[in-house]
Formats: sequence, structure tokens, C-alpha cells
Amino acid sequence: MEPNSASSIEAETKEMDVRSLSASHQHSQYLHKVGIPPKQNLLREFTARVKETLFADDPLRPFKDQPRSRKLVLGIEAIFPIFEWGRSYNWRKFRGDLIAGLTIASLCIPQDIGYARLANLAPQYGLYSSFVPPLIYAFMGSSRDIAIGPVAVVSLLLGSMLSNEIDPNQNEAEYLRLAFTATFFAGITQVTLGFLRLGFLIDFLSHAAIIGFMAGAAITIALQQLKGLLGIEKFTKKTDIISVMRSVWGSVHHGWNWQTILIGVSFLSFLLLTKYIGKKSKKFFWVPAIAPLISVILSTFFVYITHAEKKGVQIVKNIEKGINPSSVNQIYFTGDYLLKGLKIGVVAGMIALTEAVAIGRTFASMKDYQLDGNKEMVALGAMNVVGSLTSCYVATGSFSRSAVNFMSGCETAVSNIIMSCVVFLTLEFLTPLFKYTPNAILAAIIISAVVGLIDVKAAILVWKIDKFDFVACLGAFLGVVFVSVEIGLLIAVIISFAKILLQVTRPRTAILGKVPRTNVYRNILQYPEATKVPGVLIVRVDSAIYFSNSNYVKERILRWLMDEEEKVKAGCQPTIHFLIVEMSPVTDIDTSGIHALEELHSSLEKKNIQLILANPGPVVMDKLEASKFANLIGDDKIFLTVSDAVSSCSPKLVENV
Repeated sequence: MEPNSASSIEAETKEMDVRSLSASHQHSQYLHKVGIPPKQNLLREFTARVKETLFADDPLRPFKDQPRSRKLVLGIEAIFPIFEWGRSYNWRKFRGDLIAGLTIASLCIPQDIGYARLANLAPQYGLYSSFVPPLIYAFMGSSRDIAIGPVAVVSLLLGSMLSNEIDPNQNEAEYLRLAFTATFFAGITQVTLGFLRLGFLIDFLSHAAIIGFMAGAAITIALQQLKGLLGIEKFTKKTDIISVMRSVWGSVHHGWNWQTILIGVSFLSFLLLTKYIGKKSKKFFWVPAIAPLISVILSTFFVYITHAEKKGVQIVKNIEKGINPSSVNQIYFTGDYLLKGLKIGVVAGMIALTEAVAIGRTFASMKDYQLDGNKEMVALGAMNVVGSLTSCYVATGSFSRSAVNFMSGCETAVSNIIMSCVVFLTLEFLTPLFKYTPNAILAAIIISAVVGLIDVKAAILVWKIDKFDFVACLGAFLGVVFVSVEIGLLIAVIISFAKILLQVTRPRTAILGKVPRTNVYRNILQYPEATKVPGVLIVRVDSAIYFSNSNYVKERILRWLMDEEEKVKAGCQPTIHFLIVEMSPVTDIDTSGIHALEELHSSLEKKNIQLILANPGPVVMDKLEASKFANLIGDDKIFLTVSDAVSSCSPKLVENV
């Protein structure tokens, strides 16, 4: 295209913009005024706000206009969803649940024995935790797919935090009591969050931070299993990578057992191969599901016939036979350990809750049904409270088992009941068979299970989408790997809150320009073709204006103005006479925000610049009127749209250009 033709098109575009501005000015008498909402009853407004915060899902809707008998039935179904879906239960659904329950049972039994060791507990406590809690959840939970039991991350977290208070080797009885106490308060925390409708609190731990925390925990768990995989007897109690590797290499000449390594590495390779087969073809999902049990059977048989335990291969030895004994009298309700159990329980309960709700929502979206987060919290909390009274430690939703449950064709929570029944039979009759199970195979099972927690693709996606989110992810990961699980969790929480504070205290602002041949005004960085209106600076604030950011918003707008004034001095553009603040994204404003606008107005008056507001929302407009700020700048300086505001103040300037 020739230069003359390009310049003529540009001139024509400017002429059309001037004409549209002039036309808008001619019809300015038809401009709509910004409406002032009617005064609301304070109590009614407060009640509506509380209802929207805590009861956003309107849980009482089904109870409206129902007879008393029906309300009673609905109330029972709300607490125990099994009575709702149980009415339509049939043989076809039972067949799917039976297959799924048997499949996840074959996966959970060897995992439970290994996870109990992660928590520094005897193997039977892992099995106990897959017997009672799944039964309670089946009656109270709203997820059809989640599989309940001990999980690696929570087991490691509990083991790490509990051992900081009590040495499990020297004071086994007190350690066990503290574990039950922490489990009790984990359940109380979960029930409280669900009952008070405070489930939104767990959302403060960002998805990116959870990705980093889980990956770091997976590596930490895998490193801890080197003790069993290599047959090392004396091993560090610390979880950071430096201490663990120092302990591993420090015992290379006198602590490693080659028979143990042979068993561990062989079966770990087998387990990883089966996981690969399961990923490559979904019809073989059952292969990695039954592989752990097959590995336990084969390795136990091998050790039994060769008497490898006499050659240094460490074995499980005795697993206590029988179902869960009562632990009601073992929970600390007084004394020094009460507060310690409370602290550990709250942390473990929140992490367990975060994992379970995330898993439940994932599978609910796949099957297209709604998951009631608050009901889930009450169900998970109730099962952990009951579990703490029946010798269980913290149980939650397991991702690996839930995935197997889903792919096995589960229909309802009955699959958890089937799994629980298999665990019951194991505790009653089969525990002696695990006597010769080598510790190396449990280590291999745990390592193969936690490999799936390292989600590199998700971390890369976080990096591409939001760099600050990636900092949270990386911070949590490094904290867990190089310091401890608790520190990693603390870093994740701190960075997540830091991000929220940064977004609240430093909201985005933008300069708007007019998109050619329209009356639309958009960010000039996003739309380079958008042109500034001569003599007018249009700024958009992309946040509510509160005490935390009001001063920043005022100063940022004045800095935008200073930048424009420098361009005026350089002769690049006409003098600014009007400042238009686009307030569509400003959802709310407080007294500090009003005060900041008053200071901005005062500063602009000294520069002979008029302040104009465009499209304030109902809440903001109500407060502008109540504070008399609307009277201060004049009702004729508040417009419905940016286009209306521009047309009322800019045509004379345009005509003079």
C-alpha cells in the first residue's frame, strides 16, 4: 500500500471518530443517568449477605412447601444420602460396585500396611483405617467414586509431626494415644467446617501450591522408602533430602543388604511396568490395581521358602489379628498433649479435606453430578471422629484408589462397603499370612503409588499461565524436599496468602482508548489500534476500592496523569482537561476509598482538571450518594457509560484539534 493512501485512510478514520463524537454530543440530552438503588433494610441486607456467603447453594430449597413428615425424610436423607440413592439401588449397580470393591481392596491392603509404617504405626492400624471409616463414609458421603482409607501424604505428615512431639520407638503407647487424639481433632475440624458452611476456607490453599506440595511430599516419601528398599537398619528420622541422602550413602559399605535390594528393585520394576501398561490402555486398568497384592504374595512366598529373613531381609513379622479394638479411653482430653493433638489434628484434617474434596470434585465432573462440599466435610469428619474411637488414624480420599474405583465401574459408595468387608476378612483370618512379607516390597509399593503425585505437566501449565502461581508451586515443593513437610505446607499457605494480598493491595489499572468506528473504549495495551481522546484521560480500576488499596489507586491514577502531562510538555498531545474513571469493575468501595476519591478530586481541581465517573455499580453509587461525594463532584459528572462521559466533555476539544 502506498504511503499517501495509508495516510488518507488514517485521516478518514480520525474524521469518522470526530463525527461520531460530535453526533454523540448532539444527542447528549438523551443520556441516561446512573440509577441510585433504593435504600435497603440493614437487617435484611445483612441477612442476605450472610446467606449468600454461607448458604450459596440454598440447601433448604428442597424443604420449601413440604409437609412435616416429608421434611423429616428429607432431613434424614440430607445427613445420610444412602437412604436417598438406596431406594433405586439394583442388581446391575451392585455388580459394578462388587467388582470395583474387590479391585480396590486388592490395592488397599498392601498399601495400608505400608502407609501405617509411614505414620510410624504398627501395620494393623493401616488396615483398621480401611475398615471403619469407609463404612461411615458410605452412609454419609455424597461422592459415588471416592475410595476411603489412609493416604501417603497424610500418613507422612502425621508421622513427621507426631514424632516431633513423642519418639515412637521409646514411647510407643503415648505416641499411639497422640495419633488417636490428632485423628479425633482432625475429624472435629472437618465436621466444624462442614457444619458451619466454612468449606471455602480450604480454597485459600491454591491449586498451584497443592501441586508443588504433593510433588515434594511424593519425593520425600520415596526417599524415606530407601530404608526398606536397601535394607538399611539405622536411618535418619529427618525427612529433608540432604539428611536422607547422607544417611543412605553413609551406610553404603556396611548397611545395604543385597538380597533386600534384589527383591525391592525387581518388584518395583514390575509395579512400574504394570502402571505403564495401565496408562497405555485403559482396558488394562486392573493390571496395576492387582499388581501390589500379587507382589506381596510372590515376595512373601519367596522369603518363606528361602528363609531370607535369616540373611538380613527385614520382614513385617506379626500383624495383630482381629478387628478394631476400642480406643475411646486412649484419647487425650486433658494434659499437655491435648493442645499438641489439637494442633496436629487441625493441620492433618485440613490437608486430608483438601485432597478428598479435590478428588471428589474431579470424578463428579467426569460423571456429571453435583458434589455437596459441606456434606463431604461432615461425612469425612464423622468417619475420622468414629475412627479415632476405634483405633484408626486419619483417613481420607485416596486418588490412586479412587481412580481404580472409577475405572472398575463403581456405581455408588457400596464399593467402599465391599472393600471394608474384604479388609474385615483379612483382619479376622489372613493377617498371619503377612508374617514373612518383606519390608522391601512395601517400600516398592509406596514408591510406585506416590510416583503419580508428581505432575510435571501440571507444573509446566502453571508456569505458562501464571508465574506467581508457579512461585507458590515451587516454594511448596522446595520447602517439603529441603526442609520438612510442615515447612513446605507453611510456605504454600504463606505464598497463597501473599498472592491474595498482592492482588487486593495492588489492583490493576489501565488507560482506555476509543476503538475506531465504535463507541467502545478498551485498554490501549490490549487494543493498540484504540486511540486516546484529545484532552481526556480515561482510566479503569479493576478492583473494589478498600482501605487496603485506596491510597495506591489514588496515587496510581495521579501517576498516569503525570505521564500524560509529560507528553503534553513534549508537545505530543493536547493538555488534559478531564479525567474519566471507568468504575464498572469496582464492585464495592469503603470509607477509605471515598476519602481517596475526595483527595483525588482535590488534587485535580488544583490542576484545573475535572473528575468524571463512568458506570458505578449499585453498591458503589449508594455509597457515593450517602457520603455526599456525588454532590461534591456534581451529579452531572457521573455517567452511565464512558462513551456518554466522553461525548459530554470532549467535542469542543475535538473541534479545536
